[in-house]
Amino acid sequence: MLKNYITKEFGINERVLDICLEAEKSICHKFNEIDKISEYNQYKVLRAMQKNNLSDSAFGATTGYGYNDIGRDKLEDIYADVFNTEAALVRAQIISGTHALTVALFGNLKYGDELVSVVGSPYDTLEGVIGAKRRVKGSLTEYGIKYKELPLLKDGTVDIENIPSVISDKTRLVLIQRSKGYEYRPSLTVETVRKIIDTVKGISPDIICMVDNCYCEFADTLEPTDVGADLAVGSLIKNPGGGIAPVGGYIVGKKEYVENAAYRLTAPGMGREVGPSLGVTTSLLQGLFLAPNVVNAGLKTSLFAAAIFEKLGFECMPKVNEPRPDIVEAIQMKTPENVIAFCRGIQSGAAVDSYVKPEPWDMPGYDCQVIMAAGAFVQGSSIELSADAPMKEPYTVYMQGGLTWFHGKIGVITALDKMYREGLIRI
Repeated sequence: MLKNYITKEFGINERVLDICLEAEKSICHKFNEIDKISEYNQYKVLRAMQKNNLSDSAFGATTGYGYNDIGRDKLEDIYADVFNTEAALVRAQIISGTHALTVALFGNLKYGDELVSVVGSPYDTLEGVIGAKRRVKGSLTEYGIKYKELPLLKDGTVDIENIPSVISDKTRLVLIQRSKGYEYRPSLTVETVRKIIDTVKGISPDIICMVDNCYCEFADTLEPTDVGADLAVGSLIKNPGGGIAPVGGYIVGKKEYVENAAYRLTAPGMGREVGPSLGVTTSLLQGLFLAPNVVNAGLKTSLFAAAIFEKLGFECMPKVNEPRPDIVEAIQMKTPENVIAFCRGIQSGAAVDSYVKPEPWDMPGYDCQVIMAAGAFVQGSSIELSADAPMKEPYTVYMQGGLTWFHGKIGVITALDKMYREGLIRI
Protein backbone atom coordinates (compact mmCIF):
# COMPACT_ATOMS: atom_id res chain seq x y z
CA MET A 1 0.00 0.00 0.00
CA LEU A 2 2.73 2.48 1.03
CA LYS A 3 4.92 1.56 -1.93
CA ASN A 4 2.03 2.04 -4.35
CA TYR A 5 1.24 5.42 -2.83
CA ILE A 6 4.84 6.64 -3.20
CA THR A 7 5.17 5.49 -6.80
CA LYS A 8 1.79 6.91 -7.78
CA GLU A 9 1.61 10.20 -5.87
CA PHE A 10 5.29 11.18 -6.00
CA GLY A 11 5.97 9.65 -9.42
CA ILE A 12 8.93 7.62 -8.18
CA ASN A 13 10.31 4.94 -10.48
CA GLU A 14 9.63 1.53 -8.95
CA ARG A 15 13.20 0.32 -9.38
CA VAL A 16 14.53 3.48 -7.71
CA LEU A 17 12.20 2.93 -4.79
CA ASP A 18 13.24 -0.73 -4.45
CA ILE A 19 16.90 0.23 -4.24
CA CYS A 20 16.13 2.82 -1.55
CA LEU A 21 14.01 0.44 0.50
CA GLU A 22 16.73 -2.22 0.32
CA ALA A 23 19.24 0.35 1.57
CA GLU A 24 16.93 1.23 4.45
CA LYS A 25 16.71 -2.42 5.53
CA SER A 26 20.50 -2.68 5.55
CA ILE A 27 20.87 0.12 8.11
CA CYS A 28 17.89 -0.42 10.43
CA HIS A 29 20.16 -1.75 13.16
CA LYS A 30 22.09 1.52 13.11
CA PHE A 31 18.90 3.47 13.74
CA ASN A 32 18.85 1.92 17.21
CA GLU A 33 22.23 3.49 18.00
CA ILE A 34 20.95 6.90 16.90
CA ASP A 35 17.82 6.45 18.99
CA LYS A 36 19.85 5.80 22.14
CA ILE A 37 21.80 9.04 21.69
CA SER A 38 18.64 11.01 21.04
CA GLU A 39 16.88 9.52 24.06
CA TYR A 40 19.75 10.55 26.33
CA ASN A 41 19.76 14.08 24.93
CA GLN A 42 15.99 14.38 25.25
CA TYR A 43 16.24 13.60 28.94
CA LYS A 44 19.13 16.07 29.29
CA VAL A 45 17.08 18.90 27.78
CA LEU A 46 13.99 17.95 29.78
CA ARG A 47 15.94 17.87 33.04
CA ALA A 48 17.49 21.29 32.37
CA MET A 49 14.03 22.77 31.90
CA GLN A 50 12.79 21.12 35.10
CA LYS A 51 15.81 22.21 37.15
CA ASN A 52 15.26 25.81 36.07
CA ASN A 53 11.55 25.71 36.93
CA LEU A 54 10.42 26.64 33.44
CA SER A 55 6.85 27.96 33.47
CA ASP A 56 4.57 29.86 31.09
CA SER A 57 5.64 33.09 32.78
CA ALA A 58 8.76 32.83 30.60
CA PHE A 59 6.74 33.02 27.40
CA GLY A 60 5.94 36.73 27.56
CA ALA A 61 7.48 39.22 25.12
CA THR A 62 9.62 42.26 25.81
CA THR A 63 10.49 45.15 23.52
CA GLY A 64 12.86 48.08 23.50
CA TYR A 65 15.75 47.59 25.89
CA GLY A 66 14.44 44.25 27.13
CA TYR A 67 15.20 44.95 30.77
CA ASN A 68 14.18 42.22 33.23
CA ASP A 69 13.24 39.74 30.51
CA ILE A 70 12.45 36.67 32.60
CA GLY A 71 12.04 34.34 29.61
CA ARG A 72 15.31 35.38 27.99
CA ASP A 73 17.21 34.82 31.22
CA LYS A 74 15.49 31.47 31.80
CA LEU A 75 16.34 30.35 28.26
CA GLU A 76 20.00 31.16 28.82
CA ASP A 77 20.09 29.35 32.16
CA ILE A 78 18.62 26.26 30.47
CA TYR A 79 21.22 26.41 27.66
CA ALA A 80 24.00 26.70 30.24
CA ASP A 81 22.72 23.54 31.96
CA VAL A 82 22.28 21.60 28.72
CA PHE A 83 25.83 22.43 27.63
CA ASN A 84 27.27 22.10 31.15
CA THR A 85 28.69 25.63 31.22
CA GLU A 86 28.88 28.66 33.50
CA ALA A 87 26.93 30.97 31.21
CA ALA A 88 25.07 31.28 27.93
CA LEU A 89 24.15 34.00 25.47
CA VAL A 90 21.11 32.92 23.42
CA ARG A 91 19.60 35.70 21.35
CA ALA A 92 17.29 36.31 18.43
CA GLN A 93 19.57 39.26 17.61
CA ILE A 94 22.21 36.75 16.48
CA ILE A 95 21.19 35.98 12.91
CA SER A 96 23.45 33.06 11.94
CA GLY A 97 26.24 30.78 13.00
CA THR A 98 28.76 33.05 11.32
CA HIS A 99 27.34 36.00 13.23
CA ALA A 100 27.60 34.11 16.52
CA LEU A 101 31.23 33.24 15.77
CA THR A 102 31.94 36.84 14.83
CA VAL A 103 30.50 38.12 18.11
CA ALA A 104 32.52 35.60 20.12
CA LEU A 105 35.75 36.33 18.24
CA PHE A 106 35.50 40.13 18.35
CA GLY A 107 34.48 39.98 22.00
CA ASN A 108 37.51 37.95 23.06
CA LEU A 109 40.30 39.18 20.77
CA LYS A 110 42.12 42.49 20.94
CA TYR A 111 44.70 44.28 18.83
CA GLY A 112 47.91 42.23 18.69
CA ASP A 113 46.25 38.96 19.72
CA GLU A 114 46.67 35.88 17.58
CA LEU A 115 43.91 33.60 16.34
CA VAL A 116 44.85 30.07 15.28
CA SER A 117 42.70 27.60 13.38
CA VAL A 118 43.93 24.05 13.97
CA VAL A 119 41.53 22.52 11.44
CA GLY A 120 42.88 24.08 8.27
CA SER A 121 40.84 26.75 6.51
CA PRO A 122 37.54 27.60 8.18
CA TYR A 123 34.17 27.79 6.45
CA ASP A 124 34.00 30.24 3.55
CA THR A 125 31.91 32.90 5.28
CA LEU A 126 34.19 32.86 8.34
CA GLU A 127 37.20 33.48 6.11
CA GLY A 128 35.61 36.83 5.35
CA VAL A 129 35.27 37.56 9.06
CA ILE A 130 38.95 36.76 9.60
CA GLY A 131 40.10 38.62 6.50
CA ALA A 132 43.51 36.96 6.19
CA LYS A 133 43.08 35.49 2.70
CA ARG A 134 41.20 38.39 1.15
CA ARG A 135 40.73 41.95 2.27
CA VAL A 136 37.32 42.42 3.82
CA LYS A 137 36.16 45.66 5.41
CA GLY A 138 35.66 45.28 9.16
CA SER A 139 37.48 41.95 9.41
CA LEU A 140 39.60 40.79 12.34
CA THR A 141 42.87 41.38 10.51
CA GLU A 142 41.80 44.95 9.74
CA TYR A 143 41.54 45.44 13.51
CA GLY A 144 45.06 44.16 14.11
CA ILE A 145 44.31 40.53 14.94
CA LYS A 146 46.95 38.10 13.67
CA TYR A 147 45.91 34.82 12.10
CA LYS A 148 47.53 31.44 11.49
CA GLU A 149 46.21 28.03 10.57
CA LEU A 150 47.47 24.48 10.77
CA PRO A 151 46.78 22.51 7.57
CA LEU A 152 44.97 19.23 7.84
CA LEU A 153 46.77 15.97 7.16
CA LYS A 154 46.41 14.32 3.75
CA ASP A 155 43.55 12.16 5.01
CA GLY A 156 41.63 15.23 6.17
CA THR A 157 42.23 14.69 9.88
CA VAL A 158 43.67 17.18 12.36
CA ASP A 159 47.46 17.26 12.73
CA ILE A 160 47.34 17.12 16.52
CA GLU A 161 51.04 16.37 16.92
CA ASN A 162 52.00 19.62 15.20
CA ILE A 163 49.61 21.92 17.04
CA PRO A 164 52.50 23.22 19.22
CA SER A 165 54.27 24.45 16.06
CA VAL A 166 51.56 27.06 15.38
CA ILE A 167 51.02 28.22 18.96
CA SER A 168 52.99 31.27 20.11
CA ASP A 169 53.04 33.54 23.13
CA LYS A 170 50.66 35.81 21.21
CA THR A 171 48.05 33.09 20.70
CA ARG A 172 44.90 34.14 22.50
CA LEU A 173 42.29 31.88 20.92
CA VAL A 174 42.27 28.55 19.09
CA LEU A 175 39.39 27.91 16.72
CA ILE A 176 38.11 24.35 16.31
CA GLN A 177 35.52 23.90 13.56
CA ARG A 178 33.80 20.57 14.04
CA SER A 179 31.73 20.25 10.89
CA LYS A 180 33.42 19.88 7.52
CA GLY A 181 32.02 22.99 5.85
CA TYR A 182 32.86 22.72 2.15
CA GLU A 183 35.94 20.59 2.86
CA TYR A 184 35.80 16.89 2.05
CA ARG A 185 37.10 15.80 5.43
CA PRO A 186 35.77 13.96 8.47
CA SER A 187 33.81 16.14 10.87
CA LEU A 188 35.30 16.10 14.36
CA THR A 189 34.04 13.75 17.03
CA VAL A 190 33.87 14.98 20.61
CA GLU A 191 36.82 12.72 21.42
CA THR A 192 38.94 14.42 18.75
CA VAL A 193 37.94 17.81 20.15
CA ARG A 194 39.04 16.59 23.57
CA LYS A 195 42.47 15.64 22.24
CA ILE A 196 42.91 19.03 20.56
CA ILE A 197 41.93 20.91 23.71
CA ASP A 198 44.20 18.80 25.92
CA THR A 199 47.10 19.55 23.57
CA VAL A 200 46.42 23.30 23.53
CA LYS A 201 45.89 23.53 27.28
CA GLY A 202 49.10 21.56 27.79
CA ILE A 203 50.92 24.42 26.06
CA SER A 204 49.07 27.18 27.91
CA PRO A 205 45.92 26.87 30.02
CA ASP A 206 45.13 30.53 29.33
CA ILE A 207 44.49 30.02 25.61
CA ILE A 208 40.78 30.12 24.82
CA CYS A 209 39.56 27.01 23.01
CA MET A 210 36.48 27.93 20.99
CA VAL A 211 34.47 25.32 19.09
CA ASP A 212 32.30 26.04 16.07
CA ASN A 213 29.60 23.54 16.97
CA CYS A 214 27.27 24.16 14.01
CA TYR A 215 25.50 21.01 12.71
CA CYS A 216 26.89 18.94 15.59
CA GLU A 217 24.65 19.60 18.59
CA PHE A 218 22.96 16.47 19.99
CA ALA A 219 24.68 14.13 17.53
CA ASP A 220 26.50 12.69 20.55
CA THR A 221 25.72 12.45 24.25
CA LEU A 222 28.58 14.86 24.98
CA GLU A 223 29.18 18.41 23.75
CA PRO A 224 32.58 20.14 23.37
CA THR A 225 31.98 22.03 26.63
CA ASP A 226 31.82 18.67 28.41
CA VAL A 227 35.43 17.99 27.40
CA GLY A 228 37.08 21.32 28.17
CA ALA A 229 36.01 23.82 25.50
CA ASP A 230 35.95 27.37 26.87
CA LEU A 231 33.35 28.41 24.32
CA ALA A 232 30.97 26.65 21.96
CA VAL A 233 29.03 28.52 19.33
CA GLY A 234 26.15 27.68 17.01
CA SER A 235 23.03 28.72 15.15
CA LEU A 236 19.43 28.22 16.23
CA ILE A 237 18.27 27.62 12.67
CA LYS A 238 20.43 24.52 12.76
CA ASN A 239 20.27 21.69 15.29
CA PRO A 240 19.36 23.31 18.63
CA GLY A 241 16.45 25.30 17.20
CA GLY A 242 14.62 22.10 16.36
CA GLY A 243 13.13 23.59 13.21
CA ILE A 244 10.91 25.83 15.37
CA ALA A 245 13.28 28.72 16.13
CA PRO A 246 12.73 31.44 13.51
CA VAL A 247 16.15 33.01 14.05
CA GLY A 248 18.95 33.14 16.61
CA GLY A 249 22.30 31.89 17.76
CA TYR A 250 24.01 30.80 20.97
CA ILE A 251 27.36 31.22 22.70
CA VAL A 252 27.97 29.03 25.75
CA GLY A 253 31.00 28.61 27.96
CA LYS A 254 32.97 30.24 30.74
CA LYS A 255 31.22 33.28 32.17
CA GLU A 256 34.06 35.72 31.42
CA TYR A 257 34.24 34.82 27.74
CA VAL A 258 30.46 34.75 27.28
CA GLU A 259 30.18 38.19 28.88
CA ASN A 260 32.94 39.50 26.61
CA ALA A 261 30.87 38.34 23.65
CA ALA A 262 27.73 39.94 25.10
CA TYR A 263 29.49 43.30 25.34
CA ARG A 264 30.24 43.04 21.64
CA LEU A 265 26.69 42.00 20.73
CA THR A 266 25.07 44.89 22.63
CA ALA A 267 27.36 47.49 24.21
CA PRO A 268 30.10 47.72 26.86
CA GLY A 269 28.51 48.10 30.27
CA MET A 270 25.23 46.56 29.09
CA GLY A 271 26.06 43.08 27.84
CA ARG A 272 23.48 40.42 28.64
CA GLU A 273 21.26 42.80 30.62
CA VAL A 274 19.63 44.16 27.48
CA GLY A 275 18.09 42.69 24.35
CA PRO A 276 14.33 42.23 23.91
CA SER A 277 12.91 38.78 23.26
CA LEU A 278 10.29 40.19 20.84
CA GLY A 279 7.98 37.26 21.48
CA VAL A 280 10.20 34.45 20.17
CA THR A 281 11.19 32.91 23.52
CA THR A 282 8.49 30.26 23.34
CA SER A 283 9.71 29.18 19.89
CA LEU A 284 13.33 29.04 21.05
CA LEU A 285 12.43 26.96 24.10
CA GLN A 286 10.10 24.64 22.22
CA GLY A 287 12.68 24.26 19.46
CA LEU A 288 15.31 23.24 22.00
CA PHE A 289 12.87 20.74 23.53
CA LEU A 290 12.27 19.15 20.11
CA ALA A 291 15.91 19.37 18.96
CA PRO A 292 17.11 15.89 20.06
CA ASN A 293 14.29 14.25 18.10
CA VAL A 294 14.81 16.48 15.05
CA VAL A 295 18.56 15.78 15.05
CA ASN A 296 17.64 12.10 15.24
CA ALA A 297 15.78 12.52 11.94
CA GLY A 298 18.69 14.36 10.38
CA LEU A 299 21.17 11.65 11.36
CA LYS A 300 18.94 8.90 9.98
CA THR A 301 18.48 10.84 6.73
CA SER A 302 22.22 11.28 6.20
CA LEU A 303 22.85 7.62 7.00
CA PHE A 304 20.12 6.62 4.52
CA ALA A 305 21.70 8.75 1.78
CA ALA A 306 25.12 7.22 2.43
CA ALA A 307 23.72 3.69 2.22
CA ILE A 308 22.12 4.41 -1.17
CA PHE A 309 24.89 6.35 -2.86
CA GLU A 310 27.71 4.12 -1.61
CA LYS A 311 25.90 1.17 -3.18
CA LEU A 312 25.74 3.10 -6.46
CA GLY A 313 29.49 3.73 -6.46
CA PHE A 314 29.68 7.30 -5.15
CA GLU A 315 32.23 8.39 -2.55
CA CYS A 316 30.49 9.45 0.66
CA MET A 317 31.66 11.03 3.90
CA PRO A 318 30.96 9.72 6.40
CA LYS A 319 30.59 6.21 5.08
CA VAL A 320 27.83 4.00 6.43
CA ASN A 321 30.06 2.37 9.04
CA GLU A 322 31.85 5.55 10.17
CA PRO A 323 30.97 7.81 13.12
CA ARG A 324 28.45 10.64 12.51
CA PRO A 325 29.62 13.69 14.48
CA ASP A 326 27.14 15.94 12.65
CA ILE A 327 24.05 15.78 10.44
CA VAL A 328 25.94 16.50 7.20
CA GLU A 329 26.44 13.90 4.47
CA ALA A 330 28.97 14.78 1.77
CA ILE A 331 28.60 12.95 -1.53
CA GLN A 332 31.07 13.36 -4.38
CA MET A 333 28.74 13.67 -7.36
CA LYS A 334 31.53 13.66 -9.98
CA THR A 335 29.81 16.07 -12.40
CA PRO A 336 28.00 19.43 -12.18
CA GLU A 337 24.97 17.82 -13.83
CA ASN A 338 24.71 15.31 -10.99
CA VAL A 339 24.96 18.08 -8.40
CA ILE A 340 22.22 20.15 -10.01
CA ALA A 341 19.89 17.17 -10.49
CA PHE A 342 20.38 16.01 -6.90
CA CYS A 343 19.68 19.47 -5.47
CA ARG A 344 16.63 19.89 -7.66
CA GLY A 345 15.39 16.51 -6.49
CA ILE A 346 15.79 17.52 -2.84
CA GLN A 347 13.93 20.75 -3.57
CA SER A 348 11.08 18.97 -5.32
CA GLY A 349 10.66 16.74 -2.28
CA ALA A 350 10.10 19.71 0.04
CA ALA A 351 6.84 20.86 1.61
CA VAL A 352 7.71 24.49 0.85
CA ASP A 353 8.68 25.72 -2.65
CA SER A 354 8.67 22.22 -4.11
CA TYR A 355 7.99 23.73 -7.54
CA VAL A 356 11.17 25.84 -7.52
CA LYS A 357 14.24 24.81 -9.55
CA PRO A 358 17.48 25.74 -7.78
CA GLU A 359 20.16 27.34 -9.96
CA PRO A 360 23.86 27.98 -9.23
CA TRP A 361 24.45 31.64 -8.33
CA ASP A 362 27.05 34.07 -7.02
CA MET A 363 26.26 33.82 -3.33
CA PRO A 364 27.92 36.47 -1.08
CA GLY A 365 30.88 35.16 0.92
CA TYR A 366 31.87 32.35 -1.48
CA ASP A 367 34.63 32.17 -4.10
CA CYS A 368 32.54 30.35 -6.71
CA GLN A 369 28.93 29.84 -7.66
CA VAL A 370 26.87 27.86 -5.16
CA ILE A 371 23.65 25.91 -5.62
CA MET A 372 21.29 25.53 -2.69
CA ALA A 373 18.15 23.47 -2.30
CA ALA A 374 16.12 24.45 0.75
CA GLY A 375 12.37 24.17 0.82
CA ALA A 376 12.25 25.44 4.37
CA PHE A 377 9.67 26.97 6.70
CA VAL A 378 12.50 29.16 8.06
CA GLN A 379 14.71 30.88 5.47
CA GLY A 380 18.17 29.31 5.44
CA SER A 381 17.29 26.68 8.03
CA SER A 382 19.85 23.89 7.73
CA ILE A 383 18.10 21.58 10.17
CA GLU A 384 15.32 21.28 7.60
CA LEU A 385 16.13 19.00 4.67
CA SER A 386 18.51 20.88 2.42
CA ALA A 387 21.43 20.34 0.07
CA ASP A 388 24.04 22.71 -1.25
CA ALA A 389 27.27 22.57 -3.17
CA PRO A 390 30.02 24.83 -4.48
CA MET A 391 30.09 24.47 -8.25
CA LYS A 392 33.69 23.36 -8.53
CA GLU A 393 35.58 20.07 -8.58
CA PRO A 394 35.19 17.49 -7.18
CA TYR A 395 31.51 18.53 -7.30
CA THR A 396 30.65 17.49 -3.78
CA VAL A 397 27.12 18.03 -2.55
CA TYR A 398 26.48 18.54 1.16
CA MET A 399 23.11 17.32 2.37
CA GLN A 400 21.77 17.87 5.86
CA GLY A 401 18.66 17.98 7.97
CA GLY A 402 15.15 16.65 7.87
CA LEU A 403 12.60 17.72 10.48
CA THR A 404 11.18 14.20 10.39
CA TRP A 405 12.79 10.96 9.29
CA PHE A 406 9.98 10.21 6.88
CA HIS A 407 10.39 13.53 5.10
CA GLY A 408 14.16 13.03 4.93
CA LYS A 409 13.54 9.59 3.48
CA ILE A 410 11.24 10.73 0.68
CA GLY A 411 13.52 13.69 -0.05
CA VAL A 412 16.51 11.43 -0.70
CA ILE A 413 14.36 9.07 -2.78
CA THR A 414 13.12 11.99 -4.87
CA ALA A 415 16.69 13.22 -5.42
CA LEU A 416 17.83 9.81 -6.66
CA ASP A 417 14.77 9.53 -8.88
CA LYS A 418 15.55 12.91 -10.43
CA MET A 419 19.07 11.80 -11.31
CA TYR A 420 17.74 8.54 -12.76
CA ARG A 421 15.10 10.22 -14.91
CA GLU A 422 17.68 12.57 -16.37
CA GLY A 423 19.80 9.61 -17.41
CA LEU A 424 22.68 10.49 -15.09
CA ILE A 425 22.85 7.17 -13.26
CA ARG A 426 22.16 3.55 -14.05
CA ILE A 427 20.46 1.26 -11.59
